[in-house]
This record gives sequence, structure tokens and C-alpha cells, in this order.
Amino acid sequence: MRVLVLGAAGYVGSVVAERLSDRGHQVVALVRPGREATAGEYESRTGDLTDPASLTAAVTADIDAVVDLATPTGDASVDAAAITALTDPLRGTGKPFVYTSGVWVLGATNGTVADETTPTNPIPIVGYRPDIERQVLGLAEAGVRAAVVRPGIVHGRNGGIPALLVDLARKQEAPVVVADPAVVWPTVHIDDLADLFVKVVEQAQAGTVWHGIGEAAVSVRDLAAAAAQAAGVSGDPKVWPLAEARAELGAPFADALALSQSVTGDAARARLRWEPKGPSAIDDLATGSYR
Repeated sequence: MRVLVLGAAGYVGSVVAERLSDRGHQVVALVRPGREATAGEYESRTGDLTDPASLTAAVTADIDAVVDLATPTGDASVDAAAITALTDPLRGTGKPFVYTSGVWVLGATNGTVADETTPTNPIPIVGYRPDIERQVLGLAEAGVRAAVVRPGIVHGRNGGIPALLVDLARKQEAPVVVADPAVVWPTVHIDDLADLFVKVVEQAQAGTVWHGIGEAAVSVRDLAAAAAQAAGVSGDPKVWPLAEARAELGAPFADALALSQSVTGDAARARLRWEPKGPSAIDDLATGSYR
């Protein structure tokens, strides 16, 4: 397939584009005007989330699938209009449209293990994201093979939020956790997540949601200790008070780091035969790509 990828130069998007290409698909990178060089080896087209006409123009008849890994604008109306613009050319075609959300839309899981049927309860940083998810899933009735992928905390290739834990450990010369050492995060290795995106593009039925989760609940205390090992420091974890973390990182992001969640990705394993094979988040931090 010729797959239009938004965010192909980003942390996750670049690996998804790589995996699509490895599978024999032809990646077309959608880049903002003036940033054609970021497309790298891929054919590029220009478009901007704030310019719906440019998005519609990019989804020409030769595009067989669209994968949206773009960073949301933070404006619900702008993001909703972008989804409409990207998918209007796909209506009635049965072609795939894959939207990237995240498990933060589920909110705190409070000791339970959330799956794709769990009602959303988003924290502020992703407050309107469930509305976008519903918009995407509703496209199934319009003849679009639309699906939503919700990644957990992504690790691997020395990037993502775990890289922040390494930086914090280096600066504080000790492991650092935000607010509460008892917090757990659902995690996924970036290569495994990219494999899931490819499977969703190739196989997923219309109107489906998939959790990209390799490990359901990883102790942030243990992650912080592994991050400190990667940074070459040791010692007892330092608890970064939430008020101080909010002041430095902004309240929405700090609150997200303090969010405790247990989330399963078993549906993708069972129904798409997704097989995560990457290292655990702890091993990746302690002895893998972050050292």
C-alpha cells in the first residue's frame, strides 16, 4: 500500500514509517510547508493540521491508507477539522485510517486493569481526545476502515518519557519519581508499537480500538532506579513533590507523570497476533538503549 504518514519524522512516527517500509509498503510523509527535508528517504507531501484544505489535497486517490501520528494542536475544533479533512477522501473506499491516541484517556485505573472496553476518563492533558476517538470510530459507518491505537508509555531507542527520567536522575544525582513512588505505568517498546501499527493498518476491522501495551503495570520506582543506573548514579529515590514538578514541567504534564495505570494489550495479541518481543522497560533503561 501507499501509506500517508503524519508525524513520520517524530519519535514514534519515524519507527512506524520504517516498519511499514520494511513490510513492503510505500511511505508518503506528510510534512509541514518548508520542512520537506524532514521526510528523509520518503516521498513527501505538504500539509498542516491548521489548514484542512492542505490535508484533503494530500489524500489523493493513489493513497491506500492514512496513519495519523501527528502531535495534536491542543485545540479540539482544529483537530476535529483535521480528521474530517484527512478522511473525507476515504469515505466509501474501505481504506484504513489509523489515529494515534493514548492510554491517558482512561485516567487512573485505581487498582483495576483497563482494557479497550473500559470507559474513558481523561486527565486534562488529553481532555478532548476521547471526542476525537469517537469521531474517528464513527467513520466506520461512512465506509472508512477507521481504527484507534492507544500506546502506553513508549520506551526504546533512547527516547520518550523514559529519557526524561534519565535526565532527571543525572541532574539530581539520584533516581527521581514524581509525587508517589507507588505509581505504575503501562509500557511498550517502540519497535513493538510500530509492529502493532502495521498490523492495524493491514488487518484491523473498522471501528476498533487497540491498546499498544507490552507490560501492563511497571513500577515507576523501579523505572527511576533503572534510569539512574543508565545515568551512572545511584541512591534512594527522590520524590519530586507534585507542586514543584508542575512549576517546572507544567501542571498537565506533571499530573500525567503522576498518573497510576494498569492497562492490558491482550486484545491485539489475541486478535491481530501481535507479539511484543522488545526488552522490558526496566532492562531497556538499565542496560539497553539509554545507557
